[in-house]
Amino acid sequence: MEPLYVQLADSIARQIEEGVYPPGSRIPSVRRLREQHEVSVTTAVEACRLLESRGLVRSRPRSGFFVERSRPEVLEPAVPAHSTRARRLDAALSLRLNLGIGNPQRPTLGAAVQGTELMAITTVNRLLSQAMRLQPTVCHSYDAPPGSPELRRAVAQHGLDAGYSVSPDDVVITSGAKEAVYLSIRAVTRPGDTVAIESPAYYALLEVLASLDRKVIEVPSHPRRGIDLDVLGKVVSRQRVAAVAIVSNFSNPSGSCMTDAHKKALVDLLDAHDVPLVEDDVYGDLAFDGSRPKAVKAFDTRGTVLYCGSFSKTVSPGMRIGWAVPGRYQYEFEHLKLVVNQASPTAPQLALAALVEGGGFDRHLRRVRRLYAEQMERMIDAVDGAFPDGTRHTDPRGGHVLWVQVPGLDSLALYERAAAEGIHIAPGPLFSASGGFRDHLRLNTGFPWTDHIASQVETLGRLVAETLDGPSS
Repeated sequence: MEPLYVQLADSIARQIEEGVYPPGSRIPSVRRLREQHEVSVTTAVEACRLLESRGLVRSRPRSGFFVERSRPEVLEPAVPAHSTRARRLDAALSLRLNLGIGNPQRPTLGAAVQGTELMAITTVNRLLSQAMRLQPTVCHSYDAPPGSPELRRAVAQHGLDAGYSVSPDDVVITSGAKEAVYLSIRAVTRPGDTVAIESPAYYALLEVLASLDRKVIEVPSHPRRGIDLDVLGKVVSRQRVAAVAIVSNFSNPSGSCMTDAHKKALVDLLDAHDVPLVEDDVYGDLAFDGSRPKAVKAFDTRGTVLYCGSFSKTVSPGMRIGWAVPGRYQYEFEHLKLVVNQASPTAPQLALAALVEGGGFDRHLRRVRRLYAEQMERMIDAVDGAFPDGTRHTDPRGGHVLWVQVPGLDSLALYERAAAEGIHIAPGPLFSASGGFRDHLRLNTGFPWTDHIASQVETLGRLVAETLDGPSS
């Protein structure tokens, strides 16, 4: 016999199917379900969570569970043709636009940051105070590479959720994921080398590669499946590629998430050509349905995947704590860490170790995943309602960025128009080494939905229409 919470969820699911609870309506509260069905609060809560994992209902903070609205089939952004010619990078556009995509401390559509409501501020502050009180000498001392033993142990434990098994000795603590990626690129490449990247690519990766004088080859990426392995296979077969760099789960900006089969095939392909992979997995913990996707690292048997993670997108960006599992390149990585940035702050490491090992990190993720899912749904509904017909966009299942395509749009012109009205966006060319994706833009969904954000999206839709009409509008 099925557990009681499953029976209750099945009963509510039948009522939803029969129209007792139509799309957009609220199902009975946990207290009401307990009274109606004479079950415990725990059973009622687990039933609601099961319905949510099935995609039948969506939680709204302090409001309850609501039946999912059916949405028309998403028209995804097209995958444009790409040149696979190696090219040098010019980060001038990226640096100029990056300075103007919004104050990350206020709700913004531009910078891919989250609101403080989605950070574990109170808990982390308490754990920071505890670390400073109980280990004052340690907190004020250098913690040279590879970093705090406590945090490395916690990261190794957390890695099991992403499908990879490593020892604490395999982990190196960094100052955020960006430093982990930077050091990884330096560990496996030299100036003038070529790195293959997914396209669109996270603009911070382009900035890193430009600063290191690496050339890039853009490999097209599908908005759901990720990097095109057929094209990548041709690239690594025909020319020397020193490394490949991707965001594997809920990629920024496309939101793509590679399947397990795709990830394994990627590792097999690169191992066959002896090409290392730099994997940035900062969004993997933010799967809306709670089913954390595996890392590409989970399929690495030769130590050729340099895995990079961070607490910036899940707990606190200001803590600046990330990590790497550099595999066979650990010696080079640790040496570079020592040269570039002697050590990462000790007190935040101890606080985050306590958060993970005490179960607070998992509890925090369970709460914020639902919030991120709701914010993404609100943004998609708003874009569908405000943007012109023919607009395409992704339908991410995790993370907090939405990739939008408006055929015929000049997103750089839109950027200027929107900035003049106090609205910041990230235009498509920011995510391309060749200035592509001119008719694309990225929107941040990392802040709780408000009337102010709704108004900004509505205004942005008007500005899109005006930009399409031409400069005389």
